[in-house]
Amino acid sequence: MLTGFISKASFEFSTNCKNAYYEVMNLRLDLARQYIEKERALNPANSMVYLIENYIDYFYILASDNKIEFDKLKKNKSIRLSKISADSKDSPYYLFAQAEINLQWSLLRGRYQEYVTSALEIKRAYNMLQENTEKYPEFLPNYKGLGMLNAVIGSLPSGAQKALGTLGVRGGTEKGERMLEELVDNLPGSTYDIFYDESVFYLSQVWVNITKEKDAFDKIITATERLDDTSLLKVYIRAYAAYKTGHNGAAISYLMNRPTKSGYTDYPYLDYLLGMAKLNKLDLSAAVQLHDFLQSTRGASLIKDTYLHLAYIAILKGDEVKYNTFITKVKKEGASFDEKDKQAINEASEGEPNPALLRARFLFDGGYYDKAKEILNNENANTYKEKRYKIEYCYRFGRVFHETGGMAGAIKFYNYTIAFGEHSKYYYAANAAVLLGDIYMRRKQYKQAADSYNKAINMKNHDYESSIENKAKEGLKRVEGRF
Repeated sequence: MLTGFISKASFEFSTNCKNAYYEVMNLRLDLARQYIEKERALNPANSMVYLIENYIDYFYILASDNKIEFDKLKKNKSIRLSKISADSKDSPYYLFAQAEINLQWSLLRGRYQEYVTSALEIKRAYNMLQENTEKYPEFLPNYKGLGMLNAVIGSLPSGAQKALGTLGVRGGTEKGERMLEELVDNLPGSTYDIFYDESVFYLSQVWVNITKEKDAFDKIITATERLDDTSLLKVYIRAYAAYKTGHNGAAISYLMNRPTKSGYTDYPYLDYLLGMAKLNKLDLSAAVQLHDFLQSTRGASLIKDTYLHLAYIAILKGDEVKYNTFITKVKKEGASFDEKDKQAINEASEGEPNPALLRARFLFDGGYYDKAKEILNNENANTYKEKRYKIEYCYRFGRVFHETGGMAGAIKFYNYTIAFGEHSKYYYAANAAVLLGDIYMRRKQYKQAADSYNKAINMKNHDYESSIENKAKEGLKRVEGRF
């Protein structure tokens, strides 16, 4: 056991530091700062303070999405690393703390498109954690950052992976997922139990965003049972997982019942998420939460996307004047760091959506597949004057069949989508080809899968081109040598 290392004066996970870290995980950042100041006064030589301070900055920027604050606070990184690197090397926290600070800033920089610096920080974090694991294999916190790094690196486009490979950094998504899963299993009751909440946070992001784990929602609910019910991070983890996995009603419930007492850091994204979840249920009072988000956010991300969805609510209400007002704001307000904002600009330039298809789209995103199918069944695509409506109709029907197990219907409508839309600027045909490839892959029809993936790659100049092409290339890797 490595318990003795924790009591070293230079890296002491003291009561104040533990309390501060605990409050960071609950997203009560002001309270965390108070504990850190107490520790600084009692034990000014404790380098653990610098690591916890970085956690506070990391979660503050995640919650606020404020680039101005990001640009201001990132200057703290070198100061903290300098203090830590001058301390005792005879602690597992020596390399771990430096690696965590590099990892946290690399993830934030990726959010604001500082890709070169982010890659260098990933390299430093990766190398430090690898070295620390060799020196202290029983120091469980090592595997939190290493697991996340492996999962993220393994999910990057092949070009980015090759670039990191030249720096000696190689990762695998399955390896990272497995590492985090084992860590979450082993932390409870261990010396390092305090890192459980953060490890679950990372693992939930991997399950939902990277590996698309089939039972992600159920697994996340089980894994988060141990988290404090007063934790706003617990609300986010559960609500986000529910929203992304078709458990829309649960997402609304978690967000509507989140803790609201003073002391929590402002987290405008939760208003955005609640608005989007309500819209997926076709509850048009979602506009209230979307306006709340616009009023409270201090960042520039998701503003374009929010105005786009306010425009869509106006269409569903039959208010064309408001629709045009909001579409103008999509083009003028906010920034385009986020992929959703980039797509919002594209959609805003395409003209008014078809209201029936829009309803089907939202219901599908919320997991209300039968209701979405009912709307589509009541539509006659032959009456559509615009070709893009016909393409979207086929795509949406294919998606509904796919999610409800009707693979014959999914194949038919995906092929219709490709036939109608492979030369259009819309993403429907290219994504349909990838999804078709996935169906053939599961059926072990590898030649047909490869043909579908290649078809997706060959479609150019459409929305989401880069991400769809990367998915297709990953699909080709899986079928390579099988036919």
